[in-house]
Order: sequence, then structure tokens, then C-alpha cells
Amino acid sequence: MRERSVDRATQEMLQRAKQERLETAWDRWEAQQPQCGFGQLGICCRICNMGPCRIDPFGKGPQRGVCGADADTIVARNLARMIAAGAAAHSDHGRDVAHTLLLAAEGKGGYQIKDPIKLRKIAAEFGIGPDTKSDAEVAKALAEKVLAEFGQQEGELTFAKRAPKARQDLWRKLNIMPRGIDREIVEVMHRTTMGVDNDYRNILLHGMRAALADGWGGSMIATELQDILFRTPAPLKAKVNLGVLKRDEVNVVVHGHEPTLSEMLVAASRDPQLQQLARQKGAKGINLAGICCTANEILMRHGIPIAGNFLQQEVALATGVVDAMIVDVQCIMPALSSLSQCFHTKLITTSPKAKFPGVEHIEFHEERAYEIAKEIIQRAIENFPNRDHQRVSIPAHTTDLIAGFTTESVFRFLGGRYRATFRPLNDAIIDGRLRGAAAIVGCNNPNITHDWAHIEMTKELLKNDVLIVTTGCAAIADAKCGFLRPEAAFEYAGPGLREICEAVGIPPVLHLGSCVDNSRILTTLIEIVGEGGLGDDFSKLPVAGAAPEWMSEKAIAIGFYVVASGVFTVFGTPHPIYGSRNVTKFLTEEIEKLVGGKFAFEPDPIKAAHLMIEHIDRKRAELKLKEPMYTPVYA
Repeated sequence: MRERSVDRATQEMLQRAKQERLETAWDRWEAQQPQCGFGQLGICCRICNMGPCRIDPFGKGPQRGVCGADADTIVARNLARMIAAGAAAHSDHGRDVAHTLLLAAEGKGGYQIKDPIKLRKIAAEFGIGPDTKSDAEVAKALAEKVLAEFGQQEGELTFAKRAPKARQDLWRKLNIMPRGIDREIVEVMHRTTMGVDNDYRNILLHGMRAALADGWGGSMIATELQDILFRTPAPLKAKVNLGVLKRDEVNVVVHGHEPTLSEMLVAASRDPQLQQLARQKGAKGINLAGICCTANEILMRHGIPIAGNFLQQEVALATGVVDAMIVDVQCIMPALSSLSQCFHTKLITTSPKAKFPGVEHIEFHEERAYEIAKEIIQRAIENFPNRDHQRVSIPAHTTDLIAGFTTESVFRFLGGRYRATFRPLNDAIIDGRLRGAAAIVGCNNPNITHDWAHIEMTKELLKNDVLIVTTGCAAIADAKCGFLRPEAAFEYAGPGLREICEAVGIPPVLHLGSCVDNSRILTTLIEIVGEGGLGDDFSKLPVAGAAPEWMSEKAIAIGFYVVASGVFTVFGTPHPIYGSRNVTKFLTEEIEKLVGGKFAFEPDPIKAAHLMIEHIDRKRAELKLKEPMYTPVYA
């Protein structure tokens, strides 16, 4: 099983799945081989009923669809639609959080304003004055203004004005400054309808506009408002991997992305009456754990342990101890419905946007949030006696971690309580102790060994004195490998990075949260530019981004808003664009002249890491900084 995953807990459970003849994503991926070559190259088109059409990549067959669209147009349209889908997913998440803030302001659903200081700070950005209004009044005004930005038709998104002036001016010059969140996504779908936009550059530039509406709109809204509602995270200790599941407790696993429910499940799991009911059913207590990004949300704020990342959702059920898996939206495998029936596990869907045939559905409504959360926990408790103890198999693997880092906490741990500032970080880069910084984000994918690319890329960057920030399933992979412990600096970091980690007491890899929290990376870059000494725009900074095991359309949208913000970004496997030489050249070469960032595609994580290091060193040279104190180390 080593070719499938480098994680030992997952290897054990895959062996168990094989013995019990349980199908997993890896089995289905192998059954799909060879996968459609036309789809991988992006040169199949089914957007009208004259097709489906496809372009012959070898030049011997059709080179145009029935309507006359060539490979450039087809590839660009397909990619732009992926951007739109990814941006819609994260932005809809942000919309739901804004709706929850409105309910909290109206005293509904049991939600509270847990960070009133941040509430006032964000409200000021939206022009809500610092008067004597109550928190509820300010929250209501803010929620209404934020919700208006989704349907806004003209103007500019408020958070986009956080970007450096040079970056804003560039977006306006290129006509890609986002106006309203929904407008840009809808326009992608219109432009890519048959008979509309046929210029691949024009299509992809508007795709960038939609991606920016996500990164500087929907995703940033989700992150900031979640902090207001649920508390801005602060560094805390926790554990990760399948070993966090308990043999003698009711195990409730939350999986998905939206913390409006999972926050209430945390509270309900601690309810004394439900704890007593669990003991009456023979359990010692209630154990809440997470999968994927909702796991990151409650980890960052409550220290709730993480059972695993995306490709571990099926093997978590195979432990035989999950009494209920509660799912909301995004990254939830349809296969869970049939797999849960092989065990006693109750799979409970909660969102009207994500129903599964034959699965119990308890629809979540924020107005009755705590009441519904208690009902779900009670269902899990009542299912505990149905557990087949002879089929229980929990891998004895857990790792300690520290999570909960944010743009705000970076101020404090770098500068101290009385001198909160990014100056030490900028100075470390300027002096050459830090070569630069990198963001490693994204999913897992069975087309590459589970967690391997995340881990190997992280090791290579760390030993070359590159500070790493991480989110999502990449963060969970790094946590399982131990990178999120301060002690990891002594084992993996180069001498310059190790010196900084030792002085400050931080891990060499900083966990910033869930996938919508990639917006924290943007706000951190804002502070670095604002601190001075490293240029006036993101494109000047010695930084890079990577998604080595990407899977989702959300990753495409994230990649595009990062590149459109001026950051060099490496994906492990390519976007489906290789069927068009022009689109490929545009995204990997020409686009850098327009926005200052570009894409690269490299499946080998060591080679990909050195593409990032070379870029970082080039940016250092352009800024005329000192040579890094330590020369690059190659694997």
C-alpha cells in the first residue's frame, strides 16, 4: 500500500479495506485507467448540442468543432468554467457565513459575536463609522453591506482595495478588478457559451477577474466573518491522524467545509445531558473529530483533533468506530453512502445543496442551529450500541501539532506583545537568514501517492531556509509528518530558518486554516509589502505558491487569484490545457508580463520546490538584497 499513501495509518486501513473487499478511491481510480486523454488535454467540448466535439491532438483528425471553435478556444472555455465553479463554491461559503452574521445580529440561532474588536475593524473598511452603536447594530450593518457585494453590478469589491496600490492600478488597467462576486462568475458562464467569446486570452483574463472575486471577495469574506462569529484563531496544541478516534467513546466525525454547523456540534458535544446519555449507552464520552476543511476550522479555534484529510474519509469509516459522519458541502465522496452501509456508521447529510440518495438527511438551518446540532449528536449516541466491536481496527498513529496561526498572530509572535510588527520577518528576508516564503496548499489526489508530494516539497523548501505557510489538506499532511511542531525546525529546517524558529518558538510550517483561509496568505502579503523594504507589490516579493496534489476546481480558482495577484505558482499535475500550445504558453510564460505571476506544472515535488527556490532567488536579485546566507541544498 506504500504506492498509494506515505501515511502509515492510511496504509494500515487500506490493507484492511482490501481484506474486507471494501472499495476506495484508489480502486476506482485504477479501474478508470486509462482515463480520457481528450479530457486531460482539455480539448473536448460539450457546451452545445452540435457536439460533443473533440480536437485531434496529433493533427490528423478534426482541428475545429462543429461551430468552428479551435483547441485554443475550447481549452480556454473549459478552464474558465473550472474557475467559475471553484469560485462559486468558495464564494457561496462566504455568502452563507454573511447570512449567519446577520442572524447573529438579530439574536437568532444561538450565534454570538466572539471577536468584537475585529467586527469594528472590518466594519470600518465598509464605511460603518466608529460611533456608539451596539455590536449587534454594527454586525447587522456589516452583514447587509457584505451581502450586497455578491450581487453588486458596478464598482469594486471592498477587500480588493486592501491590495497594494500598484496591484490595484494594474487590475484596473487590465480591466480585471472584480466588480461584484456573482457578476464575474455569471459572466464567465455567458462568455463561454457557444457563439460568444472566442479569444482565449480574453476568456482567461476574465477568468482571472472571477478568481479575484473569490480570493479578494468570497473567500476573504468567509475568513473574516468566521473570525468575527467564532473567534479569531490563536496558536494551540492538538493531535492529528486516525488514532484520534476512540474505541470506548461515541465518535462523531464532521466532514466538509462550513463551520456554521461544526461550531454548534462542538458546543453540543459538550452538553452535560448528552454526555450523560453517552454514558448511559455504555460510552465513556463523546469524541468529536474532523476530516478536511471543516476539521481545520474547529481545530484552529477549539483544538478538536483531525482524523485525516480528503483521501482518508473512506478509511476513517473502515475503522468501524465512527458512529456518525456529519457532512455539509464540498469534497464529500458520493461513495460514502454505500461504504457507510458496510458498517454501523450513520452518514448524515445536512445541506439542501448536498443530498445523497438513501442517506439520512437532517437539514441544517442556522435559525435552529444548536437544537439541530444536539439532535445530530443524539443520533450518534443512540447508534453507539450498534457498533460491531469485532470489526474495530484503529491505527495507533497520532502526531502532535500546533495550529491557529493568522495574519494577526504573526504580528504578535514576531514582534512580541509590546512591539507587534512584521519588521522581524522582513528583516530576516532582507538579511538573507530567510531565503523567502512559500505557500503549500490544496487537496489530495489518487493520481499521486497520498501526502507524498506535500511532504517532500515541504522538506526540500525547509532545508533551503524557506518559511512555509499551509492550509487545507496540505496542512493536514504536514501535520501528520510532524512539521507543525516547533521541534521540527531542528530536524528539517536550514540554519537560518532554524535560528528564527528557535528564537521565536514557532514551527517551520505555519498552519493558517482551511482552504478559504488562503485569504490569510493574501493579507499576510499585504502586511509584508506595507512593512517596507521588499518592493511595492506582491510580484516583487521573494515568495511562491504550490498545489502539489490538487484535485478540485476550487484549486484552479485559487491558483488563478494567486497568479493574478502576482505570485509564481506551481501545480503538481497540469491544468487540462496541454491540448492548446497557445493557452499553455500564455499561462506559463506570457501572463507574467501582464500580472507579474505565472504558472508552472511539475509532478516531481523536489524539482517543483527548486523551481520555487529559483524564482525566490531571482526576486531577491531584482530587489538587490544580500545573497542568502546559505546556498541551495539539493536532494
